[in-house]
Amino acid sequence: GTSGVVWVRTRGLNQMGEPVLDYVRWVMVRKRAPDAPAPDTVVPDLDPVVDPAGLAVPKGLDFSDYDFELAGEPHRLGDYHPGERIDHVDGVTIEEAEHMLATRLWQNTAKVHFDATFRNDGRRLIYGGHVISMARALSFNGLANAQMIVALNGGAHANPCFAGDTIRAWSEVLDKAETRAPGVGAIRLRLVATKGDSAAFALKGADGKYLPEVLLDLDYWALMPV
Repeated sequence: GTSGVVWVRTRGLNQMGEPVLDYVRWVMVRKRAPDAPAPDTVVPDLDPVVDPAGLAVPKGLDFSDYDFELAGEPHRLGDYHPGERIDHVDGVTIEEAEHMLATRLWQNTAKVHFDATFRNDGRRLIYGGHVISMARALSFNGLANAQMIVALNGGAHANPCFAGDTIRAWSEVLDKAETRAPGVGAIRLRLVATKGDSAAFALKGADGKYLPEVLLDLDYWALMPV
């Protein structure tokens, strides 16, 4: 009863005033007066997934001569199939201080990420953007040729991450699509970060809620050579 969720649309423009980014997100906001009644719920009507036909592929992108040997992994779009799950195997333990420089660079100034005295348990909360970055890096073990995230369909920071947690990750292939660019296809992936066994591929319990070891559930489109 002390906070609520606010839906926000953000648009990014280049120097010519042309839109290059447009997305909707929901953020948790503290109430000014905890005893104030909550307003009526208003949820925007949004598409469940970005239409692959509308993906913005960079002009001139050409994967027809993609060098798989230099990439270090031979897998292309045709090697992946919807429903397939990939264990990214490796783990990264988050230390007390390493995440703070990145969090500052991302211009997040929330005190709970830097000052341990702002939590009663004295633990430093890890910024969710750092978890996304670590999970994305881990995903290259198995998805090395999934280049360029071109759309985010949705996602959730399912549970908090603290210094000392070890992040692991797995991905599920949700869909594939063609693009007009030569040799370029699109792959829709669900990236899940956990602080438990990534090979378990567990996401939610019987009650429909995220399991406590699940940190991140991210649904996105990336470009990949066909």
